[in-house]
Amino acid sequence: MDESKIELADGLSICRVLNGMWQVSGSHGYIDPKKAIEEMLEYHNLGFTTWDLADIYGPAEAFVGKFRKALEKLKGKDELKNSQALTKFVPNPGPMTKSIVGNYIDKSLDKMNTDSLDLVQFHWWDYNDPSYIDALVHLSGIKEKGKIKHIGLTNFDTARLEIIKEQGVEIISNQVQYSILDQRPEKLMVPFCLQNQIHLLSYGTLLGGFLSEKYLDSPEPIKGSLDTASLRKYYNMIVRCGGWELFQELLQTLLEISKKHDCSIANVATSFILQKPAVAGVIIGARLGISEHRQDNSRVFDVRLDSEDNSMINSVTQKSKDLFEIIGDCGDEYR
Repeated sequence: MDESKIELADGLSICRVLNGMWQVSGSHGYIDPKKAIEEMLEYHNLGFTTWDLADIYGPAEAFVGKFRKALEKLKGKDELKNSQALTKFVPNPGPMTKSIVGNYIDKSLDKMNTDSLDLVQFHWWDYNDPSYIDALVHLSGIKEKGKIKHIGLTNFDTARLEIIKEQGVEIISNQVQYSILDQRPEKLMVPFCLQNQIHLLSYGTLLGGFLSEKYLDSPEPIKGSLDTASLRKYYNMIVRCGGWELFQELLQTLLEISKKHDCSIANVATSFILQKPAVAGVIIGARLGISEHRQDNSRVFDVRLDSEDNSMINSVTQKSKDLFEIIGDCGDEYR
């Protein structure tokens, strides 16, 4: 059995470590387009075949389109079946007519050089505008025509997920922030997803790189040194959870566990979430052409945390503040 793969839905098998493309959107440094495609081919060759992107992630969809052309040229058209691109539809709030939704999807199809999108993960900024239901109904219609294979969500809370299910919209996944530090999904989201056969795709699992040896025993960073959007975002999460001192205690604990399993801190943090109920995959950002951790990430599939490991982690996280009380349910930080 290939531990690196999971069937997200009928006909859609993905790598459980997904390559996140938020990092090409411009907020993580300049990405050279030529190097980006070369790097994408390297990821694919090492088995990291699944890409997570969005129509608002700058050139991400165009990169996928160019990657597909390069992959076909090198290995033939049949190899395209072994690559998965999970994009997001992130419109501004407002009326969601059939033509508006269709136009967005057609643009994604064109940029990504495909006639059918593997998964469209819909995001909506404002629950006070109920047009998100209209958008999902139209996405379902587009799916029936074959332009979309599956529909998922991004950063929807449990209450809205229940409303969507009641409308009869078939959802296979919801993408949410989920990490050792942020276990809010366990409150409401995980039980609902298990009951309704919905997978979770997790992001923020490595806190933008903070969950690594690099930050162990290091002084608390000043805001000017946080040079990517991810570091700025997840530093704020560290502060809200209890601060740098508690975070250092967590890193020390993860280091001890990593030595036991002969792996990295990042491997432990990733494995911790991959072993959670309802979680299909973890999204790890890919700074194409700038930095990569493919060899290290590939080791996560051999890591099996035991009850002692989990108890050690929980002994630290139970000291942190309750993010569910501070922020709310999954995705509430965006609304």
